[in-house]
Amino acid sequence: QVQLVESGGGSVQAGTSLELSCAGTGRTFNFYAMAWFRQAPGKDREFVAAINWSGDNTMYQDSVKGRFTISRDNVKSTVYLQMNSLKPEDTAVYYCAAELNYDRTWVPRTEPRFYGYWGRGTQVTVST
Repeated sequence: QVQLVESGGGSVQAGTSLELSCAGTGRTFNFYAMAWFRQAPGKDREFVAAINWSGDNTMYQDSVKGRFTISRDNVKSTVYLQMNSLKPEDTAVYYCAAELNYDRTWVPRTEPRFYGYWGRGTQVTVST
């Protein structure tokens, strides 16, 4: 099992940057594919970005391509989401999620149901 704790959220102006972190517990962090999702008030949870166990494959939602970067440090058991050029529509609670991937053959997952482990979320608010 892995436990996930997000940090780094806050209130910022449009056009600025934030970096979110998600720290995982346990010694098997590199057996998990990781992802970031977000949920705005009144909306469904939506996929933002995903990364495979080694960090050499990534996938992004179209609306964040070129602005957001997902990365991971397996030594630190941490996954990151660097968010640049933030827009008011990026305002949401951001969640870190993990999918156990023992065989390390990665199939990018964009639906929440594939992820068995979740953090509690961190709020990101972007104002004009």
